[in-house]
Amino acid sequence: MRFLVWLVFLLVGFNSFSQESYYSKPLDIQILISGSFAELRSNHFHSGIDIKTEGRTGLPVRTVADGYVSRISVSPNGFGNAVYINHPNNTTSVYGHLEKFNEKLAAYVKTIQYKRESFTVDIEPQPHLFPVKKSDLIAFSGNSGSSGGPHLHFELRESTSQEPFNPFSKVNWIKDEMPPNILNLKIYPLNSDSHVNSSQNEKTFSVVKYNGSYHIKKDPIIPLYGKIGFGIRIVDYITGTWAKCGINYLEVRIDGKKMTSFEINKFSFSNTRYLNAHIDYGEYITKRRRFHKTWLEPGSKLRIITHNKDGIEFVLEDNSKHNVEILVKDSQGNTSTLDFTVKNAKKHASKKALARGTKLFRFDQQNIYNTDSFSFESQPGTFYSDFEWDYISIPNQSDSTLYSTIHKVHRNTTPAHKNFTIKIKPTNLPTHLHEKAVIVNIDEKNGRKTSGGGAYANGWVTRKTRSFGTYAIAIDTIAPGIRSLSIRNNQTLVESNRIRFKINDSLTGIKSYKGYIDGKWALFEFDAKNSLLTYHIDKERLQTKHTHTLQLTVTDYKNNSKTYKATFYK
Repeated sequence: MRFLVWLVFLLVGFNSFSQESYYSKPLDIQILISGSFAELRSNHFHSGIDIKTEGRTGLPVRTVADGYVSRISVSPNGFGNAVYINHPNNTTSVYGHLEKFNEKLAAYVKTIQYKRESFTVDIEPQPHLFPVKKSDLIAFSGNSGSSGGPHLHFELRESTSQEPFNPFSKVNWIKDEMPPNILNLKIYPLNSDSHVNSSQNEKTFSVVKYNGSYHIKKDPIIPLYGKIGFGIRIVDYITGTWAKCGINYLEVRIDGKKMTSFEINKFSFSNTRYLNAHIDYGEYITKRRRFHKTWLEPGSKLRIITHNKDGIEFVLEDNSKHNVEILVKDSQGNTSTLDFTVKNAKKHASKKALARGTKLFRFDQQNIYNTDSFSFESQPGTFYSDFEWDYISIPNQSDSTLYSTIHKVHRNTTPAHKNFTIKIKPTNLPTHLHEKAVIVNIDEKNGRKTSGGGAYANGWVTRKTRSFGTYAIAIDTIAPGIRSLSIRNNQTLVESNRIRFKINDSLTGIKSYKGYIDGKWALFEFDAKNSLLTYHIDKERLQTKHTHTLQLTVTDYKNNSKTYKATFYK
């Protein structure tokens, strides 16, 4: 019997150790984290972890377990150069923002790029083509795609669902002993009867830390009435780095009783945009500060918030004081708490009323608004909650680049989950410019115009968008710009191993580019964030010690094109 117990103990211990060591390090250096799983990002939860690469590129990236390469993607945006590896335990590891692949993968990818005549490719090799062992060299770290600086983006996913999950609990090479920092508390009245400190406006409180937990500054007893929601702003620093990361667990207790909790250790990419329902979106747009909400908006489909039978919002119904405790944890279980006291206040008599000329938009219904020169339409599920629609039409009196009335369409502090449709009727738009018409968003602070697309049809210019703002019609007749960095006077090559161009477009953006050398398609790599095209001299495809012709054509989204031609000797 004693032997059997000992054997079970050994097996459990062995399995536990095996689980912890299944995934090895993807880099040979000390692992320091600059971005955590489920961290709050723009329009999405962060799907992996960001690993620092000492501020440089070109570090060897290694496979974390046995398996095979299941996907390779190359893009000027997103993950840039990325490799996906399937493992026998039904998980997939992802390595993003790479500088380059190993020799075998690089040759394979280049062949397909030339075959498809496209820099951007998304490839799913057959499982037998690229088997790998743990710690094999698969690529080199970089700064490609939408990366804001050199680092390795690393993910673990369930292979079947492709849902990312938290790597912190599955590896033993991430160390973190620092608890989250609580920065602010925000309290929200959630209906027209509710108020905070006798005001129907939300209120933000500063917090201080003493006696091992956080408290409202000066420890006030906060008077509340009606249906109330809490928001909390947090930053989590990870041991060894001052990068701002996030939490993955939050819990609200009232008088010691758990009321609601938030936990995210896995999510679906199809639901990641519901982050905009989870945060205080207006606070982020106006002040670039993200608050976690502790309640669920009615239009959200996130399944990361749970609550008890008393409901997800907090309602005070007696005259007693109540202790509120908000507990937050990072992925390593480091914990911080915020404690404060609230009490029931007298009912506030005034109620919010709809402003004249507005209407209530329902999150679960179709919403339509029309005037003689403007049209709006959204489908059910576009928004996360009901809101009071706000629209103003402003005559254009001085801007000769606009071909319509200016339309202030609601407020950009209201998030949209799906695209809605806006239509604007042009004024004084010549027929020959119909195909060049575009709806622009006008920044109210500096007047800068940015394009979101749009097309003319049946007397209107129509576009789909997920952003409210100030809109009008403009035209784009200007071709993209091309500036050579490597060929002087269209004939002298001044860089020995590459040919580079800066390309840009003033309004609608770069739609496509095509580069040809000696009449054959050439692989120009596009670095979108730096507006840079680069052709690396390929001696297998380019005959050296000859004079060559080069032609590069760049086209924007209104089909304005510019062509650069040159000759060079190489």
